[in-house]
Amino acid sequence: DNKPDLPQTLHLCEEPMSHPLRHCLLALGAAIGIAFAASADPRTFRSADVHAKDFPTNQAVKFMGEELAKATGGKDNVKVFGDSSLGSEKDTVEQVKIGALDMVRVNSAAFNGIVPESMVPALPFLFRDLEHFRKTMYGPQGDRILAAFEKAGFVGLAMYESGARSIYAKKPIRSLADTKGLKLRVQPSDLWVSLVGAMGATATPMPFAEVYTGLKTGLLDAAENNYPSYDEAKHYESAPVYSETMHSMAPEVLVFSKKIWDTLTPEEQAAIRKAAKASVPYYVKLWEAKEKEARDAVVKGGAKIVPAAEIDRKGFVEAEKPVWDKFASSPELKALVQEIVNTK
Repeated sequence: DNKPDLPQTLHLCEEPMSHPLRHCLLALGAAIGIAFAASADPRTFRSADVHAKDFPTNQAVKFMGEELAKATGGKDNVKVFGDSSLGSEKDTVEQVKIGALDMVRVNSAAFNGIVPESMVPALPFLFRDLEHFRKTMYGPQGDRILAAFEKAGFVGLAMYESGARSIYAKKPIRSLADTKGLKLRVQPSDLWVSLVGAMGATATPMPFAEVYTGLKTGLLDAAENNYPSYDEAKHYESAPVYSETMHSMAPEVLVFSKKIWDTLTPEEQAAIRKAAKASVPYYVKLWEAKEKEARDAVVKGGAKIVPAAEIDRKGFVEAEKPVWDKFASSPELKALVQEIVNTK
């Protein structure tokens, strides 16, 4: 009873011998041909993002898809769904976890609750400068953090720098006295709630897509992000003073569903990893151009910039020390943080 249904063409071979053997073999050959063609069908992996389709993260994942197509002779590719069209970062991470979606690009904050290692690069004032970030996050420490995603049901493919995040509001932020009591939007993550709380502000977790309305209606006094996000979402319209606090360099992360990954051949897995790594230098070029363009655009749009030189960095660093102790709490995480700090 459990005999599987054979394709109709295969049943021809079970017909009485009145059918010439030649017809039977032709039919069998056609059936095998169809089955082979199906297995060689191009496969398009779906990847989600909250940013607009021309944002560097989306361009980089699209480039990765092109590299993958080249490597697999057009068999595999990637289709990017931007503009939060498949949901918020939280929604899409959950879809990837259960295998309903192949890939997602999110800020590392989206994983803070499930991959403790993802909190390390977001620690306030961890990196001395961009060069320090690149040396570690595109190096062995970054690879170690990406490998940690596997135990949570994800395959970490790449990290993308996201510039330094700074606070924007209706007023300048030069010291801790200026952040006191501000309703400041954060990414939904305990680390970010603590990071902003240490500044004396009231952390308000909210998805990126809702921040524009939050600032406009006064539900939020301030938010924090990099220049391209500040520009793209037009947050400068309601929070026109961007103060270069540069408190975190939390990277973006590109992950693949482990559930789907485990169904792929080792060759496909290797091709995907290689294409993802190749997208990083491509992204960096786009990102650098985007940052400069975005800074110019927000100034043109009426934003005022408070340069880093005018900010009491020492006071902020001092206030954030307990955040390191709280979130880099295990010996492994402490060792990873120390390794990053010691990298010259």
